[in-house]
Amino acid sequence: MKTAGIRDVAKMAGVSVTTVSHVLNETPHTRVAEETRSRVREAAKSLGYGPNRVAQALRTRRSGLIGLLSEEIATTPHAGRIILGAQEAARAHGLTLVIVSAERGDGAAAHQADVQALLDRQVDAILYATMYHRRITLPPNLDAVPAVLIDATDTAGMLPAVVPDEVGGAVAAVRHLAEAGHRRIAFLNNNDDVPATHGRLAGYRQVLAEYDVPYDGKLVGETVSETPEGYELAKEILARSAPTALFCYNDRMAMGAYRAAAELSLRIPEDLSIVGFDNQEIIAANLFPALTTVALPHYEMGSWALETVVEMLADGENRSDHEWVSALLPCPLVTRDSVAPPREFRPSVPT
Repeated sequence: MKTAGIRDVAKMAGVSVTTVSHVLNETPHTRVAEETRSRVREAAKSLGYGPNRVAQALRTRRSGLIGLLSEEIATTPHAGRIILGAQEAARAHGLTLVIVSAERGDGAAAHQADVQALLDRQVDAILYATMYHRRITLPPNLDAVPAVLIDATDTAGMLPAVVPDEVGGAVAAVRHLAEAGHRRIAFLNNNDDVPATHGRLAGYRQVLAEYDVPYDGKLVGETVSETPEGYELAKEILARSAPTALFCYNDRMAMGAYRAAAELSLRIPEDLSIVGFDNQEIIAANLFPALTTVALPHYEMGSWALETVVEMLADGENRSDHEWVSALLPCPLVTRDSVAPPREFRPSVPT
């Protein structure tokens, strides 16, 4: 059977070969009516025709490959959503994502070899994602191609970045508790010096001020943001300060708080309301009762980064003169069953 060519597509769609080329290669700054574009795509699909990527790469000096460097893909649940967002956006632009899983490391040199591995494969651009929101020093070879940071900002402010609105997410969580009637709201915070730690505390304090509730340091504690440490801190604060609600830095700490509440004979949400952060569904949706929490926009961050890097590629040689804008994406509240109006209680500590 004869393989269909670009002329066959043009004949079926009733357009010129040039128009077919512009549509299928998504040539920027070309004026082709949307109805014509649809007709060309349908004809190409019907004939099983696609653009010759090898010839296209030789002509444009681009590979059509976008590198995505993400820390600890195998063990970090958030990475999958970032990858999916970037992958679906890449597919819409006819691009292919090349993924490298990097070891977690704060030093710029730690990821230099990983960046080089992508450059050796002639990627057109790189999306650089960290395991959690923090400020980083860039690997020195990252400036070889257009690049966008995901869930991170660089100390020099050189690259466009997309990060979650930590303050806004905390405001949504604590305001939800305040609207339910809670005023003695404790905060189980992380003890790492990262933007999320400071942003979520700022959001917590903002809502207290909105409701004229004095800040009480006895209701706030910091520890490692994992389940065992969340359990210990929750047990301490519940026994010491008798809050009616807990806002937890993440869902893992909230899971520890559930255990502490059970040991103190506190029912959730009748005696104690709890809100988490991250919306790790394997945790939040499967706790009993299901945990109200705040979702991090990982899918949206991956998609935003890919779209931005496409714009940078279209800008070509002018990209160094372009003032690229970073993005702060909202963290929506996901309501489940762990919040109710407060009930006075005074827990008894098990001996």
